Amino acid sequence: MLLGCIADDFTGATDLANNLVRAGMRVVQTIGVPDEDMRIDADAVVVALKSRTIEPEEATRQSLAALRWLQAQGAGQIYLKVCSTFDSTERGNIGPVAEALADALGADFVPVCPAFPENQRTVFKGHLFVGDLLLSDSSMRHHPLTPMTDASLVRVMQRQCRGKVGLVDHEVVRQGAQTIAGRMRALQAQGLRFGIVDAIGNEDLLSMGRAFAGLPLLVAGSGVAIGLPQNHGLMPSEAAARLPVIPGPKAVVSGSCSAASNAQVVDFLQRGGEAFAVDPLRLAAGEDVVRAALAWAAPRLGEQAVLVYATAQPEAVKAVQGRLGVEQAGAMIEEALSAIARGLVERGVRQLVVAGGETSGACVQALGIARMRIGVQIDPGVPWCHAASPVAGGEGLNLALKSGNFGTPDFFSKAFGTLAQ
Repeated sequence: MLLGCIADDFTGATDLANNLVRAGMRVVQTIGVPDEDMRIDADAVVVALKSRTIEPEEATRQSLAALRWLQAQGAGQIYLKVCSTFDSTERGNIGPVAEALADALGADFVPVCPAFPENQRTVFKGHLFVGDLLLSDSSMRHHPLTPMTDASLVRVMQRQCRGKVGLVDHEVVRQGAQTIAGRMRALQAQGLRFGIVDAIGNEDLLSMGRAFAGLPLLVAGSGVAIGLPQNHGLMPSEAAARLPVIPGPKAVVSGSCSAASNAQVVDFLQRGGEAFAVDPLRLAAGEDVVRAALAWAAPRLGEQAVLVYATAQPEAVKAVQGRLGVEQAGAMIEEALSAIARGLVERGVRQLVVAGGETSGACVQALGIARMRIGVQIDPGVPWCHAASPVAGGEGLNLALKSGNFGTPDFFSKAFGTLAQ
């Protein structure tokens, strides 16, 4: 195994795997830390955890377990994958997990870069931008679980770490891999342990990929992945993304409340798609919304995709959270949507799109999926996958796990056409 990756949520894992595949690596994503005796034939393995918003101590424990398994498989380099919007709290989980992994690996200096320019995530002077907006001015400032109100990644990371955090700014990055490597050595000599690395375009990611060759650990979003396969003589190849296409009914399950997912739901409805809205207040009142959704979907399953969604505007989300509490509202919706996803697959759905990181994690677990082979990209950061599931029969199913913030407005409609090409 050339590269071992630890992702802090399931959509982030597929986002990373997608970029590695695009750059020529054969990639398998596991759901959680695999059994000790599992052996995987791939250039890279991404271990998908559901650790972004849990307690830092538990996130660290799970991440170290993933590290031990990857080391046992001979992984040559470890990649801690975090969100491209650096989702975290004052306590973690990025800083504590990164320090624990660095300690375990004996890594004296660790580069940190969540940039993904293809998805409008760039880092300049250590500040994270979403499109033309600072992170703190973007819709992420209203995130229900991890509101991001500070765009300075040096400050955000430093609040979570014991070790000192510095900056490799764009004046250095644009000069290429050797200059980047020299700046990292200089920061290390000054006693710094982490360095935020600027990136505003793919050429920056390719340069830092070469500069990161041989480092035991790096912390990044998925963008840096495009620069790593070149270190192993790998080039983009259609064969790396080849998947079996499983025929059958199509469905979308959306639990994200991001601006992008809201726009995708609206686009789907405007195109005449049929949809069922999950009302969390009905769930809280004890109504069997899962049964109602599956009864609604059953006669509609076929060539045209159906949508089941709990996506809502930020004001509506806050109203529900105020009534039920943040954790209870989120857990209740995840449980309902994952049960609906399982029910849809039991009723024959074989091509399934899931929107939202937490929703994707819950749905994958409900479907009993242990690992996935990563295939063709739908939009930057979102590939189709193939997975075996005990409720899907012998051929398995095709699955796309979409981070809430990713994808064009027509994503739900075009995803299935991409798989058929």
